[in-house]
Amino acid sequence: MIKVKEAIIVEGKYDKIKLSNFIDGLIITTDGFGVFKNKEKQFLIRHLAEKRGILILTDSDGAGFVIRNFLKGTVPKDKIKHAYIPDIFGKEKRKDKPSKEGKLGVEGISEEILCRAIANSGAECNLYDGYVKSEKEITKADLFEYGLTGGQNSSKNRSKLKEYLNLPSKMTANSMLDTLNCLLTKNEFTDICRRLFYFDKEEEENA
Repeated sequence: MIKVKEAIIVEGKYDKIKLSNFIDGLIITTDGFGVFKNKEKQFLIRHLAEKRGILILTDSDGAGFVIRNFLKGTVPKDKIKHAYIPDIFGKEKRKDKPSKEGKLGVEGISEEILCRAIANSGAECNLYDGYVKSEKEITKADLFEYGLTGGQNSSKNRSKLKEYLNLPSKMTANSMLDTLNCLLTKNEFTDICRRLFYFDKEEEENA
C-alpha cells in the first residue's frame, strides 16, 4: 500500500475503488459534475485542502479537465497538487463501449501508471525512489526559449512534447510546466527539446 498525505480527489466511485486497492489515504469523489452544485462537497474539499492539501486525479478527457479547473477555482493554489494520467485509448471492462473521447479513465489505468502520476505530482507519499523527482528548475522562460510558448508554432510544439512524454493532450501550458518540473530535470528537458525541435529545424535547413 502507498500512503498519501493529501486527500485524493477523483471523479467517481469506480475510480475510488481502483485507488483503494493500493492507496492508504483519504479518497473523495466529486460524483462527476455533481460537485458543481453540491455545496457540502465543496466545503469538505476546501476544508481538506486547508488541513492536509488535496491531490486532484481526474480523467484526461474534456470532462475531467472541466472538473479539475472548477476545483482549481475553489481552493487556494498552494493547497493543490495535480496528478495527470496520459491519453490512453481503450474501454474499461465494465463498460459496453468506450467513452465519448475513447480514452481510458482513472479506473481503467494500470496501477503502475497511476503510481507514476501520483509520484510526479509532488504529493507527500512513500513511493519508492525510482518514481520520485523533486528538482523544479524549468521556467516559463525555458518554455519560450524552446518554442513552447509565445511563438507561431507553440501549440504544435507543445502537442509534440506532450505526445512524446505521454501527457494529456488537453493540458494547458501552465499545467504542463508544473508537470515537467515533476517529471524531468532541466537537463533532461533541454535534451528532449533539442531532439524534438532543433533536430527538425536542422533537417529543414539542410533539405
